[in-house]
Amino acid sequence: MAQFFQIHPDNPQGRLISQAADIVTSGGVIVYPTDSAYAIGCRLGEKLAVERIRALRQLDKNHNFTLMCRDLSELATYAKVDNQMFRLLKNHTPGSYTFIMPATAEVPRRLIHPKRKTIGIRVPDNPIALELIEAVGEPLMSCSLIMPGDTQPLTDPYDIRDTLEHQVELVIDGGFCGMEATTVIDLTGDEPELIRQGCGATDEILG
Repeated sequence: MAQFFQIHPDNPQGRLISQAADIVTSGGVIVYPTDSAYAIGCRLGEKLAVERIRALRQLDKNHNFTLMCRDLSELATYAKVDNQMFRLLKNHTPGSYTFIMPATAEVPRRLIHPKRKTIGIRVPDNPIALELIEAVGEPLMSCSLIMPGDTQPLTDPYDIRDTLEHQVELVIDGGFCGMEATTVIDLTGDEPELIRQGCGATDEILG
């Protein structure tokens, strides 16, 4: 049975953030709010938790998982980044974007696109998500909470609890945080390429 934490969206309670981080670090799968929609995530190195998320979402091996980061300080650990990429990311983070980038050897192989060797990088503009990542001490492995057969993410924490109460360890109710997934930008080519238009504007990125 999933635990259900109601955390203030602007002033997250430290005690609940700490408890949520403990659930993540002990191998749990959690649902938490971001600046675009609710996401499902786990600890970066938890193989079993990753496989549970893959099965729950019915994701194939080519799915690009996302590393949800506190800021850009850990970027070079997980992604190969040049100066132009870094400037673009600095100008658009935190925000509702997922950037596809070449992965480094620090990223577990099961999280990397098997052919392209890429990983998604994201810095959410959401206090709960940012404080949770800070408390865990490393990026969260995440993806949007879009259930098989659906085109939009689940948005109501109570519906999420009813749907997933036996499949995750924790649902964080952070209030309404949006109904649209992130904008996905591929930075592996010569120019940024739009993969999915979401709630992040692309005028400045794509020119």
